[in-house]
Amino acid sequence: MAEGRSGEQIPVEVTDNPAQHRFEAHLDGELAGFAAYTLSDTKIVFTHTEVYVEGYGVGSALVRWALDDVRRRGSLRVVPLCPFVRAYLDKHPEYADLT
Repeated sequence: MAEGRSGEQIPVEVTDNPAQHRFEAHLDGELAGFAAYTLSDTKIVFTHTEVYVEGYGVGSALVRWALDDVRRRGSLRVVPLCPFVRAYLDKHPEYADLT
């Protein structure tokens, strides 16, 4: 869920799109942003994040879901080349074990 400017809760659906090498966030069925990555056997490198809808927490929801997915996989290290992902990690030390 993301919170809209007026406080209403808006469902953000995040999925991994491995064919496009990116995690995608959707609001009301529309693409609202993505976090692009490259993947190897041991690491996932976040290269770029693009958010099309600002002010609703889409970017944070997107990165949080992506990092939780990496944690579920269990064996990957995160390399945050993307400044947005790097800033998120700096603000959320609970993900420090992934880097």
